[in-house]
Amino acid sequence: MKEKNYEVSLLLDFYGQVLTEKQREVIELYYDEDLSLAEIAEHTGITRQGVRDCIKRGEAVLFEMEQKLGLSARFAHMKGSLQEIIRSAKEIGDYNERYCCSQKIAGCTRSIVETAEKLCEDDA
Repeated sequence: MKEKNYEVSLLLDFYGQVLTEKQREVIELYYDEDLSLAEIAEHTGITRQGVRDCIKRGEAVLFEMEQKLGLSARFAHMKGSLQEIIRSAKEIGDYNERYCCSQKIAGCTRSIVETAEKLCEDDA
């Protein structure tokens, strides 16, 4: 097989439940455990070619689901937006500290940063 596309590992987190149990197991062993096709074949009791075919079919399902639903792309966009919110809130807080010294603004910016960071942690 060619170089591994590790996007598949992320897609597995989003759409793994739509795969067969065997596809999910084989893809997890290949991408998450970094086992070779031969090692997976030995572990699962199917041929090396069977492992390769199982991975290819599973990958096709995962990419098709992402193309139709776009959950992974939306997740990445949301995470980037949260990072931008954190950066902007910190910038407002710094500006407030330097020029305004409003306790209300300081409290609000801290709350925004804490909430956005918690959301980022929850999604990790």
